[in-house]
Amino acid sequence: MNPGTRLGPYEILSAIGAGGMGEVYKARDTRLDRTVAIKVLARSITGRPEVLQRFEREARTVSTLNHPNICTLHDVGTENGQPYLVMEYVEGETLADRIARGPLPMPDVWRIAIQIGDALDQAHRQGIVHRDLKPGNVMLAGGKGSTNVKLLDFGLAKVSEAQAAGTLTSLPTVVQSLTTEGSVVGTFQYMPPEQLEGNEADQRSDIFAFGCVLYEMVTGRKAFEGKSQATLISAIMTAEPPSIGAAQPMAPPALDRVIRKCLAKNPDDRWQTARDLAGELRWISESGSQVAAAPAIAARRRWRVQTAWIVCAVLTTALAAVLAIHLQEGPPEAHITRFTVSAPDKYGFGLYDVGVLSPDGTKLAFLATTGETDSLFVRSFDLLAPKPLTGTDQAAIPFWSPDGRYVAFSQSGKLKKIDLAGGPPVPLCDVQSWVAGTWNAEGTILFHVGGGRPLMRVAAAGGTATPLTKLDTARGETGHMWPHFLPDGRHFLFTVTSGSTEVRGVYAGALDSPDKVRILNEEANAQYSPPGFLLYPRGDVLTAQPFDAARRRVTGDAFPVADQLFSLGGVYGSAYSTAAGSLVYRTGDSASAMVLAWYNRKGTREGQVGEPGDYTNPALSPDGRTLAVGKRDPVTRNRTIWLFDLVRGTSSRLTFDPSDNLNPTWSPDGRQIAFSSKRKGEREIFLKSSSGTGQEETLLRSDLQSNVEDWTRDGKYLIYNQQSPGKIEILALPLTGDRKPIVAIGGPGQPQEGQVSPDGKWMAYRSTESGRPEVYVQNFPPAGGKWQISTGGGADPQWGRNGKELFYVEGTKMIGVEVKADGARFDAGVPKALFETRLAVVGRNRYVVSPDSQRFLVVTPNETASGSPLFVVQNWYAGVKR
Repeated sequence: MNPGTRLGPYEILSAIGAGGMGEVYKARDTRLDRTVAIKVLARSITGRPEVLQRFEREARTVSTLNHPNICTLHDVGTENGQPYLVMEYVEGETLADRIARGPLPMPDVWRIAIQIGDALDQAHRQGIVHRDLKPGNVMLAGGKGSTNVKLLDFGLAKVSEAQAAGTLTSLPTVVQSLTTEGSVVGTFQYMPPEQLEGNEADQRSDIFAFGCVLYEMVTGRKAFEGKSQATLISAIMTAEPPSIGAAQPMAPPALDRVIRKCLAKNPDDRWQTARDLAGELRWISESGSQVAAAPAIAARRRWRVQTAWIVCAVLTTALAAVLAIHLQEGPPEAHITRFTVSAPDKYGFGLYDVGVLSPDGTKLAFLATTGETDSLFVRSFDLLAPKPLTGTDQAAIPFWSPDGRYVAFSQSGKLKKIDLAGGPPVPLCDVQSWVAGTWNAEGTILFHVGGGRPLMRVAAAGGTATPLTKLDTARGETGHMWPHFLPDGRHFLFTVTSGSTEVRGVYAGALDSPDKVRILNEEANAQYSPPGFLLYPRGDVLTAQPFDAARRRVTGDAFPVADQLFSLGGVYGSAYSTAAGSLVYRTGDSASAMVLAWYNRKGTREGQVGEPGDYTNPALSPDGRTLAVGKRDPVTRNRTIWLFDLVRGTSSRLTFDPSDNLNPTWSPDGRQIAFSSKRKGEREIFLKSSSGTGQEETLLRSDLQSNVEDWTRDGKYLIYNQQSPGKIEILALPLTGDRKPIVAIGGPGQPQEGQVSPDGKWMAYRSTESGRPEVYVQNFPPAGGKWQISTGGGADPQWGRNGKELFYVEGTKMIGVEVKADGARFDAGVPKALFETRLAVVGRNRYVVSPDSQRFLVVTPNETASGSPLFVVQNWYAGVKR
């Protein structure tokens, strides 16, 4: 159904999804002015009595259930012979979509599983057996990490006779089984043996399915699999799934026992009620690290206890003497000390503000913001007040020299260092964007400069930075990030980003060898912590794992150190640092890290669009009424494209694929949106109707990363950049004819952010060919003309809709330039600063211009969401029982 179609008092807004029974639409209740979801039975099957009975069954069943974790039924109706259900509208994704991205972090497993258990308990108490519990029927709606559960689709539910005799007597067909005795209903992958045999299903059948869902959340794999329906059924009837410990080291043994009891072949051996099952999950989740210790750690502890008793029995006297000597002469026992560091007066902590410990663990360098600029401070732990470092405005991601004398940081296109004894910052080399680095005792600095690039190296004394690593694009590597030297100063940890789960992860490399070894499959910033641990974020949990730094391999099981870790907004890293056995970290909800704020040409803020979120790559529709923007999941860090109706103040989801979807770009008529997606490995280009209906079309398949940038106003070309090792080009994809791409901007300088003028004759873009990012204009199609627009550094060019003005960003300043074009000649006026604002560090189109060029919608950090202090833990490992 098209937007605007009416079903009684309900107005269709957009399509949500479709299946064998019919379609689901987002709609507006015109009486109450609220958003609802409408489930419409397909016309082709409305004449089948059994289908109508199932549809009525779902309506009657859901109407008896009132629980926060069960989707609410608002209304039922029929329009021109077409039945429909009106239900609560839930924004989010299905649990199946979430699992498709990999195993869930344990905190999310607990939150989701307990809510499913509570929902099942409510249904079972009403005499209702779901009979089709699976990840696709569990909706994750809003909240941190999208863990607020709504149980859906009671279309196959079985109602007890007692229940039927009560509230459902007005519809006797509901009581009758929709299947004959001995038939099978539901989804094979989650059916218990008794249901596969066609026997009567009861609440314990749902508990078996719950065990399958729980196993899948923890491991990322289905509990039972087979190459055919026959082998799948055989596996369910006779086999046991592998232990969850191998796939999820942080899962406690008690959870494995819970799942195995759910999956018992005999219903009498399972949990008998969902209430008891949910209660057991609550107890395990709330019991702390002793219950949550991994099986191997528990076994090792038991062995050591037994060994200790044997030694005590044989060598009691001698051991006592040795211990006495050891206690007299050995080092004092380490004790945990915890305290917090708050931002200085008139400062707060912003999205990319982190704390970094000095190598000896006695000082803390940290960034803080006034709301307009970030500055560096150093706090010595034997002093009460931090010291500001002069000349560090607009600094990013600091790191220390190995002797603790210098702090390095990036600022205005330069990597710099500052001596804590005094003096101004000293430039070391040019950089293209913000930097995260590491520094060894031999005077070598390694750093990364954002996604899509290898690691760079430069001498601590300064010079020209050169690539150290090389992206293996044949394997699907898309970037090398977060270098961290190991104690020997030769080997280092770093993160490889990739669309492939078999490639991405934490690796160890060496300064004198191109070889690298994969250590973890986590796409995160890992750091080494004495006396022998690897720390890394897993979701929002800071995780530790025993690690042999000399052999560069993990040697034990992972365990949690801190939770609610703050994510650094889509750069595969979290806000923490470790050194000399100490730890500093930030907590907070990175899901609300950004706001979409309107500013006028004087810099006055004039409101915002939607709620805070982790946004990237906004794009305004040609009529200025709708905004398309990527919204990042804080756990997976993948983006989904959303549409915001700027007139009515509503929003809807456009893409549903669980992979990273980004760079929405409108067609000239506003009817279609092109975007990049990593669903096939590298970023390729897809096309979808802006109404949200219909299938997505693949516009460009490529082995190289392709990022959509613009769509020419005549509709003839789609502009995109394509990245290959050591090279980036801007290309134009013809949308008619043979569709063979042509190179629009090539050569040196890594050109990006191509934007074609409204008349289609000029292309503005960013290039680093001068040694730093600047904005240029060139003929389109290429004809030999080229003009430099910015003079003090520039990025993010955007044309005014009338073609007489060009905008770009210089640091924190929004710049406007009047332009004139006559034939082959292009003239640019003097750049004028319009206003200052803080923009997101990463992402294309960090702002968009209104059609009248009088307002700017800026992706800016949400300063109100960053008030938590820095947490410092000295000797954090002292509480670990090894």
